[in-house]
Amino acid sequence: MTLDSYRPHVAGIVTPVARFCIKLHLTPNACTILAFIAAVIAGIVFYKSWVLIGVVFVMLNGFFDAIDGAIAREMNIASPRGDFLDHVLDRYADIFIVCGIFWGDLCPWYIGVFALTGVLMSSYLGTQAQAVGAGRFYGGVLGRADRLVILMAGGIIAFFVPAGIYGMSILGWALFIFGVLGHFTAAQRFVHVWKELKH
Repeated sequence: MTLDSYRPHVAGIVTPVARFCIKLHLTPNACTILAFIAAVIAGIVFYKSWVLIGVVFVMLNGFFDAIDGAIAREMNIASPRGDFLDHVLDRYADIFIVCGIFWGDLCPWYIGVFALTGVLMSSYLGTQAQAVGAGRFYGGVLGRADRLVILMAGGIIAFFVPAGIYGMSILGWALFIFGVLGHFTAAQRFVHVWKELKH
């Protein structure tokens, strides 16, 4: 149901890009760190209400986040440490981007908190499933790739519709969607894992 499920179908695009990055001597961990740096900058520029620049850095975050694993597989160096680093920095990246939006003038703080808890809880339940022996599970209606696409689309629309809708910016509405679908995704993952643990 999420864009993450289409990853195998875009391997034909991602793999050549990963091979090119290897020629540039980019390592998986370097790409993970570059993705995090892009997210930090995105959060800062969203805080400044520089929406289109924020969209560019969200795109860079998504790009580097998509290829770090592909590079690791191509170099045959995929490791638990790399996976751990990727997940930790992804969560901090989410925090920086969401907080940058609601700490500025783009969104009420309570919508931002609603979005942030939805993002973090859905991600937490995806990995906690593995911790309790049910296997890592990323199903549900809203994955990280979906969030990035919504942010990019919302940012572009917000540039052309700066007044927003019903008194809130388009990016504010994007965070509202994160909150609703994020918590719904967390509930879906909880139910799935709960059922798995019966066996």
